[in-house]
Amino acid sequence: MSREVSSLGGVDAAPASASAIGLYARATAGFEERQARSVELLKQAAAEHGQGLIQSSSLGAEDMVITDLIARHQLPIAIATLDTGRLHAETLALLPQIEQAYGLKVLVFSPVHDAVINLVRTRGADAMYESLALRKECCAVRKLEPLKRMLDGRTAWITGLRREQSSNRADVPFAEPDGAGRIKLNALAEWSWADVWHYIATYKVPFNALHDQFMPSIGCAPCTRAISVGEDFRSGRWWWEDENAKECGLHKAHSNEELKSGTAA
Repeated sequence: MSREVSSLGGVDAAPASASAIGLYARATAGFEERQARSVELLKQAAAEHGQGLIQSSSLGAEDMVITDLIARHQLPIAIATLDTGRLHAETLALLPQIEQAYGLKVLVFSPVHDAVINLVRTRGADAMYESLALRKECCAVRKLEPLKRMLDGRTAWITGLRREQSSNRADVPFAEPDGAGRIKLNALAEWSWADVWHYIATYKVPFNALHDQFMPSIGCAPCTRAISVGEDFRSGRWWWEDENAKECGLHKAHSNEELKSGTAA
């Protein structure tokens, strides 16, 4: 069971949309200290890894906070994202917003075209609903192989993982080996959902418009839905699957060989 639940209020049904900032942003004790620790981690990582460091952004709320921290503190950290070919238009709309707001160009990595064509031809466009194995095969083609190219030549990468996101992430450290010789840095590991949105509200950080439609965790369009009152934070992701299966493989330790071959999901 996820440790984080939606805080949409005490009604039985939520309206079609509402302000995510109004719903979630809360100033809580220790926020400034948590923010300072995240900034220090990013500064140390930039100094240690130089051009070997990259932010892998999902363009979700957490990653937009990290991008803002990078820009605000003028850190020389590259920013990249995966365009799986099935993202919401609202997610892709953040790319020009980031460039306009911060003057930063986001590197975009997409799946191999022929691999996607073969996947759709042999498995079907929506095969992810048929079995866990087919869903993971889709994730491998659309996410894991492009991630491998994103991380080629890098020594460390930054993610938006937080301990509060799910039971599977309850012990997320600030830094951990990724299984392929790099260090994965979870800069917001100790932040709460309230912290994330308090920061967004305070610094006017751009965010995905779908967060205002009760989608706290946003992935590919076929695999994301809005959550209802009382549902867990990640219940809108792969909602037809068992709770323990709700990872795409991006945040599991994999060798470069697995990532390249697409067998890591």
